[in-house]
Amino acid sequence: MTKKKPKFERYGWRKKKKLSKSWRRPRGHDNKMREHIAAKGARVQAGYRRKKEERGLHPSGVREVLVFNTNDLAKTEITKEEIAAARIASGVGRRKREQIEEEAAAIGIKVLNPKH
Repeated sequence: MTKKKPKFERYGWRKKKKLSKSWRRPRGHDNKMREHIAAKGARVQAGYRRKKEERGLHPSGVREVLVFNTNDLAKTEITKEEIAAARIASGVGRRKREQIEEEAAAIGIKVLNPKH
C-alpha cells in the first residue's frame, strides 16, 4: 500500500474545546486554511484518493469480509492475487462467535476482531 494520507483535522479544533476534530470545510472570509496556506494543515482534495485496487482494504493489506455465521466463511476464499480476512458482525452472539472463530482457525482464515 502507498504512503499514508495526512490526518484531515478541522481548523481551530485545538483552540476551542467545543469543536470536534472531524473535518469541516473552512468557509470563513479570513480563514488561512481556506486560502491554502500550507502551514495551517492539509485540506481534503481529490488528489489524496487511493489507487483503485487499494480502496476498501484493511490497513494490513487484506480484503475484509463481514461474517454472520460459519457458512459465510466460504466467502473469504483465498485467491492468488488477494487475501481475505473475516470480520465478525457486531450482532453475533458469544456462542456463534466462538463457532466462527474455531471454524476460521481450522480453515486458516484470520479473524480481525476476535474475542480473547
